[in-house]
Amino acid sequence: MSDQERTDDGRYIIVKGQKWRASDPAIPEGLRAELVKELMTARRLVKTRGDEVRFRVHDAKVALGERGEPWWAPTDDGRSERIAATIRSLLRHRDGSSICPSDAARVVGGENWRELMAQVRQVAGALSSQGQISITQKGQPVAVDARGPIRLGPGEHLHS
Repeated sequence: MSDQERTDDGRYIIVKGQKWRASDPAIPEGLRAELVKELMTARRLVKTRGDEVRFRVHDAKVALGERGEPWWAPTDDGRSERIAATIRSLLRHRDGSSICPSDAARVVGGENWRELMAQVRQVAGALSSQGQISITQKGQPVAVDARGPIRLGPGEHLHS
């Protein structure tokens, strides 16, 4: 990706003369790779299944910072939207495996990810109440406010 032409501020890439928002450069490389793979999978699914799966492309692009609120000027609402999209995208990519809430915080917060952990738990609680994710601790279902480390898994209503 570094070989793409960028604007001077690094916020956009230039493709065939058109500006497109660049991914957030603060996303750790391993997590970026997972999100890009999910985006590519989602794009292939759109070709075979049509608009019914376009939400997966949208989630992956929001998680990467390419859609939604600009990553260089975040607000609490924008961060919450991006956290939710990141959780859903990583869960779809990992296909049944759980994720650590810190994965979403690292994607959205970069080096300052620890500051977002309370917000990640808040978003996870909302997604859990909608049935999109499950929250576990040592393999057992728990509430989002459980003390100690928790894991986020796919819920009954996580669309794929």
